[in-house]
Amino acid sequence: MAKIADKYYISDPWNIIEQDFNPEYSQVSESIFSLGNEFMGVRGYFEEGYTGKSLIGNYFNGIYEASPIPPSGYKGIIDKTEFIVNAVDWLYLRIEVDGECVDLNQSHFKDFYRSLNLQTGMLNRSYTWILKDGRELRLEFERFVSMKNAHMAGQKISMTPLNFSGEIMVTAGLDFTQIHHMVGKNLWNITRTNDGDRWLSIQADTLTTNQSLYSSCYFEGNPEKEVGILEEKKVLKQLTFKLEEQKATILKRVVCNLSKNDNYEGDSDTFNVQCMEAERSLFQYTYEQIKEETTAWWEESWKGSDIAIDGDELNQQGIRYCIFQMHQTYHGAQKGSVIGAKGLTGEAYSGNTFWDTETYCLPFYIFHNLEAAKQLLQFRYLTLHEAKLRAKALDCKGAFYPIATISGRECCSLWQHASLQLQASTAVAYGIWHYAMITKDDDFVLETGLPILIEVSRMLATRGDWSEDQSSFGYYGVMGPDEFQMMVNNNCYTNYMGKFTLEYTLDVLDKLKQKKKTAYQEFLKSHDIEDEEIQKWSIIAKEMFIPYKEENKIFEQHEGYFKLPNIDIDKIPVEDFPLYHHWSYDRIYRNNMIKQPDVLMMMLLLNSSFTIEQVRNNYEYYEPRCIHESSLSPSVHSILAVQLKKHEEAYKFFEFATRMDLDNYNRNTCEGLHITSIAAAWMNIVYGFGGMRSDCDQLSFSPSIPKKWGGYSFRIHYQNDILQVSVDKEKAYFQSMHGTELNILVYGQVVVIKDQKIEVEILQEWRG
Repeated sequence: MAKIADKYYISDPWNIIEQDFNPEYSQVSESIFSLGNEFMGVRGYFEEGYTGKSLIGNYFNGIYEASPIPPSGYKGIIDKTEFIVNAVDWLYLRIEVDGECVDLNQSHFKDFYRSLNLQTGMLNRSYTWILKDGRELRLEFERFVSMKNAHMAGQKISMTPLNFSGEIMVTAGLDFTQIHHMVGKNLWNITRTNDGDRWLSIQADTLTTNQSLYSSCYFEGNPEKEVGILEEKKVLKQLTFKLEEQKATILKRVVCNLSKNDNYEGDSDTFNVQCMEAERSLFQYTYEQIKEETTAWWEESWKGSDIAIDGDELNQQGIRYCIFQMHQTYHGAQKGSVIGAKGLTGEAYSGNTFWDTETYCLPFYIFHNLEAAKQLLQFRYLTLHEAKLRAKALDCKGAFYPIATISGRECCSLWQHASLQLQASTAVAYGIWHYAMITKDDDFVLETGLPILIEVSRMLATRGDWSEDQSSFGYYGVMGPDEFQMMVNNNCYTNYMGKFTLEYTLDVLDKLKQKKKTAYQEFLKSHDIEDEEIQKWSIIAKEMFIPYKEENKIFEQHEGYFKLPNIDIDKIPVEDFPLYHHWSYDRIYRNNMIKQPDVLMMMLLLNSSFTIEQVRNNYEYYEPRCIHESSLSPSVHSILAVQLKKHEEAYKFFEFATRMDLDNYNRNTCEGLHITSIAAAWMNIVYGFGGMRSDCDQLSFSPSIPKKWGGYSFRIHYQNDILQVSVDKEKAYFQSMHGTELNILVYGQVVVIKDQKIEVEILQEWRG
């Protein structure tokens, strides 16, 4: 692979540290130092103002705008796309001493230091500002978003004059003037502003989608003078302080943000009342109180989710950063929210969620936060109606889930992705199945999952067709996960996951029939399901065509793939990457090169369905053809390479998994973080080196250890307990943290875990 680390941050097991400021790295750092709590996200920009390259970004889950697409004469092509909106800058500050304003793009400064504490969620930054006349002012900043109350946040600035005394003027407030960089304009109408003694509020609506955002704040501090300033789309306070040499003057801000989006339960009047109540109760919170609650939240979260690595500080820092961002991105705080491909850290991918949410991200939450996992799947239930409309637009029955969405509507303007990719729908079904496998939450499956499964199965039955001789069923004119093969017939992944979805739907229906016959009949009636339709699904599943060569145990990615021209991917010049930017679009489709795992992805999701010989033969066939154009790709290969005991190869793929963004491997971290790649990094350790498999009746492990590591450990939530898995050079240790009796498989053997630590010797072939 042609990806090379661009190491910039100081290695530390619990902190991300930037020492000395490099303007060329400013936007990368803005992404890296992003904070979020699922409801809101803020990039790590300089709140005091910066005239250099910067993406001042504040994003709120579910707050989006729409952009029309020129109408098409073809049916099924979307007429508008939706994107997350850059919103209020609630950190806005300007610092002025005797008419001189600080700006790290123009001012002189020294001793710059910035750190993100992964244990506490606190982002701190400091430097000494050297004024033009030689006076020096030490500035220290702190910010955080509350993890207990997702609407709250805090900001603190400490100002210490090192060699003078005098006045300083701080202008602070709430700023709705930011443009949305992807469209180049501001997307807000101000509807209300208000201010009082050391507090401010502002409310605004999106231009076309009727989304509302309210922001308020109050200041803790003792200014000599306070002046209110109202500018266009800004409400500010000009605060004047007396500075005393060598003495710190501190200003704190407590922030409250509220939103009204599609999932808001109420009308505009209800929201306005809620905003006024928030205004009245704002002073009930103190900066230190919210900070303490957030620190406590993180402390508790790390108890159940930490991964510790002995002997590899870079990957130790990397994996903790990944876990930190997974918690920040989503933890079930807001009904109907989604995981965007960039989380709330940037505007690339427009804040849309993709099918990798259910395949890559969901496992982390299943094993760390079941409520969050349930909420992720609940989003698909809440947007089932939109998926049904999309199916109708594509001449199908049932529900066709969008490949990219915020609201439930398809947002992908490329028809070949939006209309040809079925994996979003089957991924939703897989996510329901995976959740049920681990939780045994039958009520959720019947109430939320089954209505989805029924409609997806209807789509699968109508989107596919029978072969000319009526001997097999399959999907024609599709695009699989690879995305470098378009309008193919019988993509193996699509057919296999279609078969899996239909069989799972039939299984859930059968269980309902056996346990609750009356409820079963009522369900069939309420969903207009006839026995004939169920029988049809059974026949389709049974006769689904799976392209497979028995003689070599290789699944053909799609019909005709084996006959495509071969391309030696190692001979592609490094400067040609990424290919989407350097090759004509059609050139990419004219050979057997693979963008990301397709057949191998299927073999990971349903790993226990395949023999080790099948996994090996397919891995060895498809891996040399994959260029890993997607950041999700290497982890899948690493996990399967561990299973095949290709330890050096597995570690090679793993090397940049945890540090994809920290080391800017793709040279695009400036656009925002790769959230699903971050989730894949967690899988790379737990499913890869830990050998965990969760696609069969019993949770199983086949631990291995890389040569470079002295040991490692991880924790997962399982059956209302926390299971700790620790591995050293000789043994693996399993312990139930709360004493629950757990039955698992280790190297294929049943192991019963209670309150005592269980030791299992690592088999020789699993030692990297």
